[in-house]
Amino acid sequence: MLYFILGVLAPIMLNLMHLVLGIWITVARGSLIGLGFSAMGFLTKTMGMIFLTWLGVGYFELDFRIYIPLLTFFWFFTHIVEAFVIKHYIEQNVPEFLQRIQIK
Repeated sequence: MLYFILGVLAPIMLNLMHLVLGIWITVARGSLIGLGFSAMGFLTKTMGMIFLTWLGVGYFELDFRIYIPLLTFFWFFTHIVEAFVIKHYIEQNVPEFLQRIQIK
């Protein structure tokens, strides 16, 4: 059960919280601030992954051969999904004058 909670649900929840906050920042503050938040999110997610690794392997003594692949797969998959969703909202939030001068 701990493998599922820490290896699957925890990285999904971590990235879901970051996604919701990233969408709000992008829509409310603009594309540039949203892009900066996404870049800074790399640091916060890295700290979260280090914490989850320590919690699972160091504290709960889960088998790292099972736990680490679960954790990294679900973190990476949700990270890619988040990237495409944030990219969509950044593109929707570009000012009209910049859209006219972009090469398509």
